[in-house]
Amino acid sequence: MDRRSLLKITAGAAVATAGSVLLSGTAEADTNVLPPVPGMLGDRRANEVWYQLDEIALYHPSPETSAAYTALFGYLGQESIASRWLAFSKEPTYPRNYLEFVKPVEAPLRTLSKLQLGNFDRFYRGDEAGLVRAFVDFGQGVLFDPRREPVESEVHTMDGNPPSSYHFWHAIQRAQMLLGIDRQRWARIDPVLGFAWALQSVAKPDHRHVNPGLPAGQVRAFARYWLPREPAQLDRDFQSSPYPSGLG
Repeated sequence: MDRRSLLKITAGAAVATAGSVLLSGTAEADTNVLPPVPGMLGDRRANEVWYQLDEIALYHPSPETSAAYTALFGYLGQESIASRWLAFSKEPTYPRNYLEFVKPVEAPLRTLSKLQLGNFDRFYRGDEAGLVRAFVDFGQGVLFDPRREPVESEVHTMDGNPPSSYHFWHAIQRAQMLLGIDRQRWARIDPVLGFAWALQSVAKPDHRHVNPGLPAGQVRAFARYWLPREPAQLDRDFQSSPYPSGLG
């Protein structure tokens, strides 16, 4: 069985476990209309969703997005939102204490939610299975995109070894949920984020070369654990660092 067939089977089993809709509506993007990229490996649409997220969130942010970053990081100062979330999550008044903390930056968090969900909708509206597969591919490091060469790593996966931004994104998503910013959608995406974190923690993908992916049974086992997770369960999971408990 080749890698692409394996991913199709494992991700399909993962989506069946999720049991809930991440997106709604009609798919707007079709892989067939995306231009080919010489040297690209892995799913074409999954490569594109992560490439475009980098474009709008990192390399070419809009003035509105830049202003949101300035407001958010100016409020946090020298501390990361992940470290602040971790401290709050261990206090008896959590999650109320964290809600009170993030309330002053509700506006920039709304901007970031609109940015990220808009990018997901651009490529996966109405295709929850496709979005989960994109996270599965991301965590395993099986998406090779030469458009980033030589400035950045060519593999679409979380930066760092070990990667720390899964905790950052969880802290952002929990803030958005508590503030009522696209709460239901982030409540369903957060388990998929944890799923990708677990996959990357075990796969430890090379950031410059395409990776083979994990065995199908292992991916299914992670899907059964992570995709049904509720917010309180994910909070406990993400208190472990840099890897999920028992992994890495």
